[in-house]
Amino acid sequence: MASRWVRLQAVAVSGSSAEGLMLAALPLLAVSVTTDPREVSLVNIAGQAPWLLLSLFAGVLIDRVRRTTVLAWAYAVQAGAAVLLAAVTSAQLLSLPVLLLVAFVVTSAQVLGDGASGALVPELVDADRLAHANARLTVIDRGVVQFVVPPLTGFLIAVGAGAPAWLAAACALLAMLLARRIPSQSVVAATTHPMRDLSGGLRHLVRTPLLWSITINVALGSFAASAGNAMFVLYATQILHVGPVGYGLLLACLAVGWVASSFVVQKVVDRLGYSWSMRFAQSFGVVTELLIAFVPPWPPLVGVVLISLTATVLIWNVCSQSSRQRFTPAPLLGRVLTSHRTLAWGLTPLGALAGGLVAAHYGLRAVWVMAAAIQAVSAVLVWLTLSPAAFRQAEEAAAARA
Repeated sequence: MASRWVRLQAVAVSGSSAEGLMLAALPLLAVSVTTDPREVSLVNIAGQAPWLLLSLFAGVLIDRVRRTTVLAWAYAVQAGAAVLLAAVTSAQLLSLPVLLLVAFVVTSAQVLGDGASGALVPELVDADRLAHANARLTVIDRGVVQFVVPPLTGFLIAVGAGAPAWLAAACALLAMLLARRIPSQSVVAATTHPMRDLSGGLRHLVRTPLLWSITINVALGSFAASAGNAMFVLYATQILHVGPVGYGLLLACLAVGWVASSFVVQKVVDRLGYSWSMRFAQSFGVVTELLIAFVPPWPPLVGVVLISLTATVLIWNVCSQSSRQRFTPAPLLGRVLTSHRTLAWGLTPLGALAGGLVAAHYGLRAVWVMAAAIQAVSAVLVWLTLSPAAFRQAEEAAAARA
């Protein structure tokens, strides 16, 4: 089991490198085509749409096909999107429609890959180590996507606009090969209609009060975060006045928060429990959104705020993912994970659109004021619904099912 867990981490490093290169390059390439906030937000919308359109069907596939096979397919698709972007950019044929297509395909691959990886974790680690394992994968993903890769992407674009995509293609192919080498449990042949399987995951998610409450709060937080993420490249270049390398360094600050928090997240959860950890994390998110809206335009100060933001977001994400893994039967896990993402992340395209509209009419800083207001509503709901008693009830229900 230990060797399979190490191999999954190696897949995460390679796959996150490919994903990080693409996610960092797309906004920079978008602003080289247009500086209209509404058109820039379209790239983010296209990149978020697969979470709403494809997640439910991806969950059915993950529960019907060997999960390492799905993981390998995901990286093959990602490699194809990277090759397309590299070829078009190198030939100086880049356009907004091409960026929209590539953003959609890259996230489609991420929908499959993240779902398959999350469903694999309970196969590879013991239940009492889920928080640690999820923190490790999150740090690998965010550390590579936001710390190592973004500054590298800025330098690569300076060398050649297509360079980040060519490197992303190589990393995705390596991840595909590594994923194929991880043994995984076989899947029992399905005899039911796919639509019935799909509804099974949704029913479990909605009928488990704790998981349903988490999903609602993640939906609100995702809407707010997407509005800010869609406009962050303009915030960095027009308010903070940094170039591609500076933008990459600001994204790297996000990863510093993930990494710093990863060393203590298991201790925090063990000491405070899931309920109080999630309450603290969600409440602090309101403060950081307000700080981004109102702090002076000094990049180092904004960097410190971003570090604080992601340090607490990691705690929330680990508790959220571990809760779904703890309170979901294994045969349903792929569908429950992707059903959660459909419902929780389905609002992200609307959040990106809202961010573009608010920025166009009220200015870039107003985007984070809106985000803070939405986060405040979510924090109130967290305090009301994710109590220690709610977690005890979920544990008792899971034990009864077992």
